Amino acid sequence: MKEKILVVDDEPQILDLIEFILSGKGYQVIKAKDGEKALRSFSIHKPQLVLLDIKLPDRDGIGVLREMRRLNDEAVIIMISAHGTIQLAIESMKSGAYDFIEKPFETDQLQLKVRNALEKIRLEEEISVLKWELGEKYRLKNIIGSSDSMKEVFTLMKKVINNDITVLIRGESGTGKEMVARAIHFNGPRREEPFVAVNLGAIPENLMESELFGHEKGAFTGADYQRIGRFEQAKNGTIFLDEIADLTPSVQGKLLRVLQEKEVQRLGGKKDIPINARVIAATSKNLEQLLQEGHFREDLYFRINVFSINLPPLRERGEDIIELAEYFIRKKRKSTHHPRTESLRLGEDAKKAF
Repeated sequence: MKEKILVVDDEPQILDLIEFILSGKGYQVIKAKDGEKALRSFSIHKPQLVLLDIKLPDRDGIGVLREMRRLNDEAVIIMISAHGTIQLAIESMKSGAYDFIEKPFETDQLQLKVRNALEKIRLEEEISVLKWELGEKYRLKNIIGSSDSMKEVFTLMKKVINNDITVLIRGESGTGKEMVARAIHFNGPRREEPFVAVNLGAIPENLMESELFGHEKGAFTGADYQRIGRFEQAKNGTIFLDEIADLTPSVQGKLLRVLQEKEVQRLGGKKDIPINARVIAATSKNLEQLLQEGHFREDLYFRINVFSINLPPLRERGEDIIELAEYFIRKKRKSTHHPRTESLRLGEDAKKAF
């Protein structure tokens, strides 16, 4: 399907020139010579991109821009400015324009700006689809398990999905702690924001502070550039701290301050940077035992253990084994698309064996 571009200008020769240039590249061009026709065409044709002149005979181009953005706040609009209206073009950027081009323009310049704008739209659509797919993947109904212990897990998850309290997920390796954390994130109000997973057990001790909180250039030998830490990367989303028991004592203290003050300070920096990420932690170890042995701070323990979810190992929920086996068989059938796997089923003997 051809991408539609609405071109708005009161000069017929400009309209014809832009139509000639863009239609030659395979775009469908819709023309309008004033603001009223532009808004009507915008509503009817729903173009992917708008080229809008700042000076129109019937109304202000920036006013038309604002009206289009009101009708569709994702509209991508390039303003066309003549000599002497550059300041207005800059003002239009503040009102939501994507870019502007000055008349007279070169053909290559116009094509480049149009191509960049449409590429932006395609990338945003791809990101939107990926986010939707992630949301679908981590819907609660897609987590396998109908045993009583898993029903209890689902009940606890539902209690915290729309609640910003810190969650501690406990469970042996392989019980699905990260999947539960992702499900809480992607089913909650922060789903459009980043989910940043940090496996603390895989980070060398000397890099742990820099990884979490970032560092300034020159903070230590080898710090040749500024690094944004994982807390800052999470922005208004969720940071998942897996294997939190592996934190070094010094980083435990700094994490406690971050949780208390809601701000980080990069290694080598002096500025406190506000953070708004939700924290979900996980561990496969006995934190209470580590607490008694002096390996884990008591004040940090109480900060992260606000709401706890315990994930049972599969050996304690045997009734879920068949459900899981059937899930993996379905997944295999979908991924292979081979005649031999089309009829693949879990037989009665296999079910009895499980």
